[in-house]
Amino acid sequence: MLNRRNFLTAAVGVVAAAGLTACAKEDDSSTGTDSAGGGSKKITLGFSQVGSESGWRSANTDSVKSAAEEAGYTLKFSDAQQKQENQISAIRSYIAQKVDVIAFSPVVVTGWDAVLKEAKTAKIPVILTDRSVETSDESLYVTLVGSDFTDEGRRAAKILEKVLETAGHKGKVKIAQLEGTTGAAPAIERAKGFKEIMDAEHKDDWEIVVSQTGDFTRAGGKQVMAAFLQSNPDVNVLYAHNDDMGIGAIQAIEAAGKKPGKDILIVTVDGVKDGFVAMSEGKINAIVECNPLLGPQLMEVVQTVHDGGSVERWIKTKESDFLQAQAKEALPTRKY
Repeated sequence: MLNRRNFLTAAVGVVAAAGLTACAKEDDSSTGTDSAGGGSKKITLGFSQVGSESGWRSANTDSVKSAAEEAGYTLKFSDAQQKQENQISAIRSYIAQKVDVIAFSPVVVTGWDAVLKEAKTAKIPVILTDRSVETSDESLYVTLVGSDFTDEGRRAAKILEKVLETAGHKGKVKIAQLEGTTGAAPAIERAKGFKEIMDAEHKDDWEIVVSQTGDFTRAGGKQVMAAFLQSNPDVNVLYAHNDDMGIGAIQAIEAAGKKPGKDILIVTVDGVKDGFVAMSEGKINAIVECNPLLGPQLMEVVQTVHDGGSVERWIKTKESDFLQAQAKEALPTRKY
């Protein structure tokens, strides 16, 4: 649900499943165009991205860049290469440059209080994108534009139920879990949501027998899955926190002489192109969609914050629009 602190994107969470009735280096650069207003001062936005570890992340970066250009903002962009110290350095650089607004997608959940206090002292508002943080003072940031990762985990568990039923699986479900980056919000929350359903509804027949981070990368997914198959050759389900790790795992599964999607049923999260290709080939059984196109919503929040408007009012307006669209069935389930 939407609230004052968080705007959860309306398009997140569509489930797609194969074989079912598918519902279904630090780079710091500046880009921008003249403001549509002609003579008004352009907003300067400092944006620090996690990295470029996956297809989802690349799409998210493209969305932010194109939305900033369309809005006429000057964008100062930095790629943290999945290192928190790089991101903190970038944020401090934005503070020194006196940008109008700072936005960032946090590498990990903790360790942000000091730099956020510096931004607050400089009177530069901070917006979180995609991922949340844990802080001693929530006034250190304005809001979060992102996804409900816990619910994505729940949906992954629920779609696994359908995958198992369709596959005619009988007996113990032995699950290997490929986690996202240790300490990152999606890794924590996707694991939490999945386990919540598993413990409540499948305590006796489902078990996560092995779980380890693959850092949201294909290379990590391949390496860790190969190790999983050595230590636990009887796993029959893989739950990967993103498509890229799942695609990497497919390579390890095939190298071990097993058939992905049959010998080992696979559920992933994201919905990138290569993930759907693997699903069309029967190698991934189901994908829980997480929409990366946050750029336009982020730019709306940036404008609202810069103009001194009420983010709470903006969120309520968006929630009302979404609920009205649902009532009119204007947001149909996408089929793949």
